[in-house]
Amino acid sequence: MGNQKCGKHSFILDKPPVITTWASVAGKKESEGPLSSTFDITKKDSYFGEKTWEQAEKRMQQIALEQLSKKAGIPKRDFGLVFSGDLLNQCIGSSFTLRNTGIPHIGLYGACSTMSESLLLASMAVGGGFFDKVVAMTSSHFASSERQYRFPLGYGGQRPPTAQWTVTGSGAALVCAGGKGPQITGCTVGTVTDLGIKDANNMGPAMAPAALATIRTHFEDMKTSAEDFDLIVTGDLGQLGKEALLTIAQKEGISLGGKLMDCGTQVFDLLKQDVHSGGSGCGCSAIVLCGHLLDQLNSGKLKKILFCGTGALLSPVSTQQGLPIPGVCHAVSICGG
Repeated sequence: MGNQKCGKHSFILDKPPVITTWASVAGKKESEGPLSSTFDITKKDSYFGEKTWEQAEKRMQQIALEQLSKKAGIPKRDFGLVFSGDLLNQCIGSSFTLRNTGIPHIGLYGACSTMSESLLLASMAVGGGFFDKVVAMTSSHFASSERQYRFPLGYGGQRPPTAQWTVTGSGAALVCAGGKGPQITGCTVGTVTDLGIKDANNMGPAMAPAALATIRTHFEDMKTSAEDFDLIVTGDLGQLGKEALLTIAQKEGISLGGKLMDCGTQVFDLLKQDVHSGGSGCGCSAIVLCGHLLDQLNSGKLKKILFCGTGALLSPVSTQQGLPIPGVCHAVSICGG
């Protein structure tokens, strides 16, 4: 096996893994947004037939995995490995989804960067020859996230204009050693970046420096630029975070070439749906990728994107102790099939 390391934080894949199948599950509010037609399954019931919000999140991942298996035409037991995570304490959404399935599972926590983190690790596992079929998956739920990070919905707390709306959804992608579909050609592992922002209701600008750091590193390591991509996709900075990223990129002389798209500004209609600064949560970039973006790449409407999942690494404890919010971003270069 040749040395696939490229620069300081990146690696190329000599035999690019293929995303052969993808599946997405979305909730009621998401089904009313502009990307509704790109989701495989939508539900009007935010409980997804379960008794609690947390169990609903588990059920979303189960549905996504079942849909992935159905679309791939293989039983779930043939999945060699699943990388997955969520926003719940101890990632119970993911572990409860995979319990008693017999499928090898590695749990992850990258906050809202989990879709890119799981996809990056899946590409390493397949590209390194360790597994042939690996699933990258994540989820989030508006109500469970509000209860954990801010206030239960029954509290009736007011959300400031800077706040984002956590997406209720789950996305799953099957990464294989061969087959047809979009290919993962290279990745950049992000570094944790902290500029001292403490407002848990304004996480987009907290994550923006991490997004820029990873994009810049990817450009430098891979000797590439914004011009080599149809889109540079962040997820999920929201409107304010996207504006912050553009501002600091301009100050640092880094051109994004008018290619920047943020999943948090795409999944909802910011004018018609009351989501303030846009969407957020692990499920935000997951359902945008495992629906709209991979469909576009597979059809040839997009040729190459840089998928940059962004995560705010806070917890209720760190927020209560007045600590700032570090951010992280991982980048995955995906070419059309």
